[in-house]
Amino acid sequence: MELNGRVVVVTGGTRGVGAGIARRFTEAGAEVVVCARRPPQVPLPKAEFAALDVRDADAVRHFFAGLPRLDVLVNNAGGAPYRRLTDADAERHARVVELNLLAPLTVSLAAYEHLRRTRGSIVMIGSVSGGRPSPGTAAYGAAKAGLESLARSMAVEWAPDVRVNTLVVGMVRTELSAVHYGDDDGVAAVARTVPLGRLAEPSDVGDAAVFLASDAAAYISGASLLVHGGGERPAFLDAATTDRDG
Repeated sequence: MELNGRVVVVTGGTRGVGAGIARRFTEAGAEVVVCARRPPQVPLPKAEFAALDVRDADAVRHFFAGLPRLDVLVNNAGGAPYRRLTDADAERHARVVELNLLAPLTVSLAAYEHLRRTRGSIVMIGSVSGGRPSPGTAAYGAAKAGLESLARSMAVEWAPDVRVNTLVVGMVRTELSAVHYGDDDGVAAVARTVPLGRLAEPSDVGDAAVFLASDAAAYISGASLLVHGGGERPAFLDAATTDRDG
């Protein structure tokens, strides 16, 4: 899955999952540009940084117009604070949808002509929150569900010139894990709920993104690839009283 000479843009690529994705693309030989509002605290080896707010449509169009070439776009920028629906007004929830759904659309449209010329690909970074209830991050979950739908439609409209796929990502161990899961004991307890027994590393997501962008996935478009360690064990199995070992 070598990507020598190909140009890759990773939005939100300065930390966490995005940085893990960027590293894997550089290791595969690609020229990588990471975009975010602020530069990385720790520079990413072999990756170029560009300041960009993906919610600013004019800035996004200007950025992509200045690129000489683009082969792969990874729409990774996103996220949301924990916030129950009744704890904020609709406008604040709408900003979550803007970042996680409308911004990837804005970026993809700005990148389209480049990708059409190179017969490139887009990798959307989705979430398991888009396929199950997401209490506390409902707007985020709704946006990620929409992102998968957008990617499938985009894959049909832009075929055969541009491939579009989604990585549906589960829980990932990053520098922000403590915010979501607590201390090391909390992270370990959460990891035990995953069938594979651990949280994903950013590099796991990066490996999957490189695969979808590579020639090894040349016939894959409109797909959603689950990167979640087997998903979640159904709660009813632990609640049931039937002795399955007897």
